[in-house]
Amino acid sequence: MFTGIIAEQGRVVSVDTDPATDSATLLISAGSTLEGLELGGSLAVNGVCLTATALHGRMVQVDVMGETLIRTTTGELNSGDPVNLERCVPAGGRLDGHVVQGHVDGVGELRERENLGKWERLRFGVPSPLARYIAEKGSIAVDGVSLTVTAVSPAADAEPWFEVGLIPTTLAETGLGAKALGGRVNLEVDVLAKYAERLLAFAVQPVAAQTEAGK
Repeated sequence: MFTGIIAEQGRVVSVDTDPATDSATLLISAGSTLEGLELGGSLAVNGVCLTATALHGRMVQVDVMGETLIRTTTGELNSGDPVNLERCVPAGGRLDGHVVQGHVDGVGELRERENLGKWERLRFGVPSPLARYIAEKGSIAVDGVSLTVTAVSPAADAEPWFEVGLIPTTLAETGLGAKALGGRVNLEVDVLAKYAERLLAFAVQPVAAQTEAGK
């Protein structure tokens, strides 16, 4: 589990793709974030939970399977690209952000960016199936960064969006500060909303079955 509090920005050293197996291997350089990381340990890269498969000093190797390449922006990374990094939170650790699993739900796109002096307003387009899980004042992870949703599009909007506000620290210490319009980001919505929907789907099944049987 992660919290969405980025430890540092690492940098992609190399990307080795293998079309035959629909997979890729990334080598990432970083600083103190890698201290104590062991083989098999978890590392969030732009919000994607990946496993350390090899360690080379201040560099870590991670393997990426096809499912991850499809659902995230990981397959778009190139050598030299900066990436947001976070280690998993230890048991008893401080939960400064919100509960983030590192399981990306979809990819959004930066539509608007407004500088408001000491902070910036960013509007992201979101895939329609994810819009129902995003609520004003709720939490969302954008490229692994824990953020509070400040506004959402109407439920009937054909092109749903949400907005967040970024303070100078977030702008300076994460990749969102340099994200250009049209830039794609990994999105992870609140896991509690997904579980609630799933539970409700099962809860109405017995009622529907009884109604059908009584006809």
